Amino acid sequence: MLLRVSRLIVGLLFIFSGLIKANDPLGFGYKLQEYFEVFHITFLNDFSVATAIVLCTLEIVLGALLLLGFYTKKVTWGLLLLIIFFTFLTFYSAFFEVVTSCGCFGDAIPLSPWQSFSKDLILLVLILIIFTQRDQIKPLTANNKTQSIFSGLILIFSLGFGIYTYNFLPILDFLPYKIGNNIPKLMITPPGVPLDLYEITYSLNNKNTSETKKMTDKEYLKTGIWKDTNWEIVGEPINRLVKKGYEVKIKDLKIVDSQGIDYNKEILENPYYNLVIVGYDLSKANARGIGDLNAIAINAAENYNVRSVLLTSNSAQDAATFSDENKLVMEVFYADGIPLKSMVRANPGLLLLKNGMVVNKWHFNNLPSYDELARKYFVNN
Repeated sequence: MLLRVSRLIVGLLFIFSGLIKANDPLGFGYKLQEYFEVFHITFLNDFSVATAIVLCTLEIVLGALLLLGFYTKKVTWGLLLLIIFFTFLTFYSAFFEVVTSCGCFGDAIPLSPWQSFSKDLILLVLILIIFTQRDQIKPLTANNKTQSIFSGLILIFSLGFGIYTYNFLPILDFLPYKIGNNIPKLMITPPGVPLDLYEITYSLNNKNTSETKKMTDKEYLKTGIWKDTNWEIVGEPINRLVKKGYEVKIKDLKIVDSQGIDYNKEILENPYYNLVIVGYDLSKANARGIGDLNAIAINAAENYNVRSVLLTSNSAQDAATFSDENKLVMEVFYADGIPLKSMVRANPGLLLLKNGMVVNKWHFNNLPSYDELARKYFVNN
């Protein structure tokens, strides 16, 4: 019974974890780049997405084969090696505070490093149970040909799913810029929500007796020690977060022009349809995608006076050179690369906004034609 329960939990969790990350392999690739930076192996950055897809595929395949009972020896060795590797990473992240979120379940279920490490420890125990009792696992079918067919189909699905979502955006969008969200509303704290609760600790020194003590801000006021002139606060008070309050979903988006003037309100709260092209790194932007988006922007401006803007994290000089070389008609604005990567998992990608709401979004590989956009949106604007 213990073996069965362990197989069920580990198998389902590995499949779930792999699918969630394979849903957004580019986002998982960004997370891997953080680890590459920590371990000073940034030369692997160009292979981060490929590595992400392979890891996701490995998780799904191992989880599925464990449930089916196929290739028990290889699967249990694979699970053990993988969980040891993951446990080391999450412990390193937690202990040295180098990566604030492990990305185990993508953006769907954010976990702190210590939460991730605890989860991996539990999985390690379960996998050790499976590993030591692997000879008791009975396959769903003993036919080698059937096992090969099932395993091949699982591999093709797992690998194909990650490749598809990389080329055509995630199936499920867990980021704050998903379709239907109102960006300006997610940038403010709603009234009445609980805020972060902090505790302040003072270091006190008695000028007459040289006695020292530490007191929280509540104790400091409650005891009335502040009235006693013999006691004085020494050093800097220490702030400690006691309880996490409401966290603004979008807190790092600031759109500016080349002079640094804030354009957040003008662009994000435009009451009409406007096209927002996101190219977080123009040096790596897909040339065909840029050309297609420029053609859409030209037609939209000429026929329906639709405003088109390009958001990038490149320097103003590099962006101006890129704009001239590609004869871009859209206005160029600048923002930090992190929110731009979250806006749309493509470089370039397109967002259709109206009054701050994300009406739709597209990868450069599945852009709508201008006629489609006009017929569906602009005609009745």
